[in-house]
Amino acid sequence: GVKHKSFLTAEDCFELGKIAYTEADYYHTELWMEQALKQLDEGEVSSADKVYILDYLSYAVYQQGDLGKAMMLTKRLLELDPEHQRANGNMKYFEYIMAKEKEANKSSTDSEDQMEKETEVKKKDYLPERRKYEMLCRGEGLKMTPRRQKRLFCRYYDGNRNPRYILGPVKQEDEWDKPRIVRFLDIISDEEIETVKELAKPRLSRATVHDPETGKLTTAHYRVSKSAWLSGYESPVVSRINTRIQDLTGLDVSTAEELQVANYGVGGQYEPHFDFGRKDEPDAFKELGTGNRIATWLFYVSD
Repeated sequence: GVKHKSFLTAEDCFELGKIAYTEADYYHTELWMEQALKQLDEGEVSSADKVYILDYLSYAVYQQGDLGKAMMLTKRLLELDPEHQRANGNMKYFEYIMAKEKEANKSSTDSEDQMEKETEVKKKDYLPERRKYEMLCRGEGLKMTPRRQKRLFCRYYDGNRNPRYILGPVKQEDEWDKPRIVRFLDIISDEEIETVKELAKPRLSRATVHDPETGKLTTAHYRVSKSAWLSGYESPVVSRINTRIQDLTGLDVSTAEELQVANYGVGGQYEPHFDFGRKDEPDAFKELGTGNRIATWLFYVSD
């Protein structure tokens, strides 16, 4: 919610789009190039060239399956530079593909609408939740209604009469109702945090993700961080933290994975993802032998 006076220029957006393009991240190429184009259309004076932007943008859109939009952008490019060799070649290719699709759909009375629907489905397959995720980051996501808000409370929580917390309950705050998200305040001490960091530092290595096709752990360009895993048996502090999670959630941590410590550093990130294995990933956590994930607990140990 903090407002900053600094902003990205059209050239900044263009450069970021090129980086995404070199990584074959056509989704973010489209977003950055569209923003650069928008700022130029609004009159921003810049060294960024609309022809170059449209060249990248049209190809990124085509790679995501939106042939109609790719053609529209290529036509706009040719209006600016009628002799652009690649754009002329692309336009001929796009028209050829469009003609083939129309021919394949000519038996339908509404073939063009059908083709547009199929094109839109292809594009949404890229991870339909991504747009929702990015809207949430911008504060544009689903809003909590006043009626639902009334049902969210702060409380002192004793872990359903857990003997460890009857006399010393913890602060619990409802963040969301469906799915249920709660925040525990002052749940880990500064001393425990430092101990966990010291244990993890020597082991930090490039974080991995589960490959749904192989079921194996592998590195991925969309997760840039280092991580380490800590077992309860190697430190009384880690054991105490695991017990605390078990007491407050009511879940049996004997089948939980080890405590993962993640360090994202400067510029680290993790793209939108699911912590659990979906229906098309039945073997995502097979090697663990404990079944699918049912809950995630996060400690934030820095600002």
